[in-house]
Amino acid sequence: MVSGPGGVGKGTVVSELIKRDPTLWLSRSWTTRGRRPGEAEDAYVFVSRTDFEERIRQNGFFEYAEFLGNFYGTPIPEPPAGSDVLLEIEVQGAQQVLAVNPDALLILLEAPSPEHQEQRLRGRGDPEHKVEQRLAKAAEEVALAQQMRAHRVINDTVPQTVDELAALIDEARVLRTSKQQSQQVQQ
Repeated sequence: MVSGPGGVGKGTVVSELIKRDPTLWLSRSWTTRGRRPGEAEDAYVFVSRTDFEERIRQNGFFEYAEFLGNFYGTPIPEPPAGSDVLLEIEVQGAQQVLAVNPDALLILLEAPSPEHQEQRLRGRGDPEHKVEQRLAKAAEEVALAQQMRAHRVINDTVPQTVDELAALIDEARVLRTSKQQSQQVQQ
């Protein structure tokens, strides 16, 4: 899972990570917020609040949360065989995933500074009140992720950040394989 406050570059980093590692399968999150100017149509599955709430009633989400007045959620993943699921997720959602799967890898992506984060939020076209809300919420999100023992990565440059994430994912895969082999020996 890649998590972090708004404006830290999660979407950009995840996009580059997916290009580099074809065994990663990105679960496309749903949201009730409107699409930002210039935002890719497939950045999320943009739905109405009614459609989102109907999906909740159908138990169709792996996790979901309300964040700054909008819902965000991960549909129950259905990755192709041999793929590892990658979630680009809000910190609240990451907390829900870890409650179900405590061995999941959680990476907290952060901007180099609050000023960089603010500049990125403004640069992507967020309205002023949303910029202020996201910045105010950021410290809370970082503190929660730290409580969950997230691996912290500063997104200073995209190539370096993708390298760091790829290394963490490779390490998690080695640990997972070792754990599976150990369990098979015990059986």
